[in-house]
Amino acid sequence: MTGWLLILALLALGGVLSTLGDRLGSRVGKARLSLFRMRPRRTAVVITVLTGSLISAVSLGLMLLVSERLRTGLFELDRLEERLANGRRQLAASQRQLVTSQAELSRAEQGQRQAQQRFEQAQARASQLRRELAPLLAQRNQLEAERSRLSQEVQGRDAEIRRTEAELAQVRRRIAAGAQELKDLEANLIALRRGDVVITSGQTLASAKVTLERPEQAKAVITALLQQANLKAFRRVLPGQPVDRQILLVPKSDITKLEGLLAKPGSWVVSILSAANVLRGERQVLAFPDLRPNRPVVKAGDVLASTTIEGDLTGLEPINRRLNLLLAAAYARAQRQGSLVEGLQFNAAALTQLGRDLSERPEGQVAQLEAIALGDADTPDPIGVELRWVRATTAPVGPRRP
Repeated sequence: MTGWLLILALLALGGVLSTLGDRLGSRVGKARLSLFRMRPRRTAVVITVLTGSLISAVSLGLMLLVSERLRTGLFELDRLEERLANGRRQLAASQRQLVTSQAELSRAEQGQRQAQQRFEQAQARASQLRRELAPLLAQRNQLEAERSRLSQEVQGRDAEIRRTEAELAQVRRRIAAGAQELKDLEANLIALRRGDVVITSGQTLASAKVTLERPEQAKAVITALLQQANLKAFRRVLPGQPVDRQILLVPKSDITKLEGLLAKPGSWVVSILSAANVLRGERQVLAFPDLRPNRPVVKAGDVLASTTIEGDLTGLEPINRRLNLLLAAAYARAQRQGSLVEGLQFNAAALTQLGRDLSERPEGQVAQLEAIALGDADTPDPIGVELRWVRATTAPVGPRRP
């Protein structure tokens, strides 16, 4: 409904209600009615006032009923004014932020232009450096090629020197190892002569390669191995006497631990080792068990050790000493690789013949010897070796060794 129609309706409604109030007041006055014990005249005045109030109330109610904007302005004017004030404050803040953002954008655009200028300058500098480096790179490549050529020449000249030095160092190491081994053997020999030692510390009294099908078999295997070790120790310590008692002492805790380890799946090597040197005639032999996984130690054809017989070494005795050192080096190599055997197996007649052949070779002839494994061997297996004369060269004849 438009504003004019609302005004016309209010005028018409006011006229109707005024007329009704006037008539009601006239009738009340004529009837001389009294409300709340008031005089009729005052009662008519009250009725007239109530009629006017009713006119105002009905007019206001009709306006609020038909006009949403009037309701909003009447009841929500304060809140709307507050929202308007907040909106104005926010607008002012947004305008200030907009000004700040525009300033920052301007600075960023300026920084971008400066960065672009620096980038262009860097590209120009890089191009200049590339042009300047091109002849330097060519010169470097030329120098590297010259250095490579010179290095190849130096390497070619030094190759033989390095090989000779390597062979000499290897020979020196083998001689030192053989000398140490010989020294240890001589020390052991002296100890054996002085104290009549029949069992040395760490010597293997019994050894066996074991693969159990059931864990409960471990106890029987250990018992048999201890009996074998006791038999060997008895015969060494008390030779000629009947084996009628147990002289081998092994801690029970070690036996219990060995049973638990041996029950695990796999192939094992069990050894009973002497704990100390034992003299002939003693009544007890202290020992301890050793357990390690069984594994291949050498393969057939492996070179266990090698040595060079110099051209001026022709005497039978020094050649035999060199052959013994070669065997000692091969045995030491087998031990380092895990072998538990005591000594190597070889053909003594063939070794003697090889010593004769080497002593009768032409003067100045250098002989290269190798100790070759004859077959595959695991940790406890015996190792057979053969000494082979694999190479013979002639060296300048010099003064003989004394």
